[in-house]
Amino acid sequence: MNADESRPDPGGQTRDDEIPVVRVLALLDASRHSLAALAAAVDLAVTRHAELVALYVEDQDLLGSAGFPFSREIGAVSGRVRRLSRTELEAGMARQTRRVTEALDAAVAGRELRHQLRVSRGRVISEALSLAGPGDLLVLGKAGLSGHWGVRLGSTSRALILEAPCTVIIWDERLSLARGPLRTLDGPGAGGEFPPVPEALTRLFDGRETLQANDARQLERQLAHVDNGALLLHRPQLAHLADQDADLLARLPIPVIVVP
Repeated sequence: MNADESRPDPGGQTRDDEIPVVRVLALLDASRHSLAALAAAVDLAVTRHAELVALYVEDQDLLGSAGFPFSREIGAVSGRVRRLSRTELEAGMARQTRRVTEALDAAVAGRELRHQLRVSRGRVISEALSLAGPGDLLVLGKAGLSGHWGVRLGSTSRALILEAPCTVIIWDERLSLARGPLRTLDGPGAGGEFPPVPEALTRLFDGRETLQANDARQLERQLAHVDNGALLLHRPQLAHLADQDADLLARLPIPVIVVP
């Protein structure tokens, strides 16, 4: 495990297409969805010769909720209702940390890759945002978002996707990194044209394809039978599509890359 705690210095960055990929960040929670995202993050880090940083956040809000006398949890399998116990929650988080550690070790085994695992306690969004820098790639498991924060793109996941200072890649556990075109939407951004797509992203794909989709429904139809490449959205575009259809991201059959 690499103990390097350095962060990228945004002071020298001037244009989006000049920002190098400094690190690939993977937000983990020990679910199969986030572990699939970890595998994709490893591939991306190896391809870009970047450092891999895996982040596991022990949710302080969940621990805090155990202090309320009315707090209960329901067993996912048994359906039994029982009172939340801080001791049991702490033990469960320790088990998750071990699983995340083992998963990271397995994912990087045999790969020449600088990597580290960061375990912190706090709020998931604030911890992830405080770690990310402009030159990073943040990889999230698609189903993990809906599994933890509701079927729709709720306020928590929206904040992470739309407020991160770096590029965010939304992965699906069913997908592999299949080469194909990097698809973009035609249209200007707020106040003018969108900036160039970073070369670090375009080199991962075979060419570019511009989609002429005016709304979320039309975009979904155009991508219904696509099984390679990825869709790149600038954040204003994602916000516009999410306002039209909050479930769109969960249904798209290819990875989604969100850039500032």
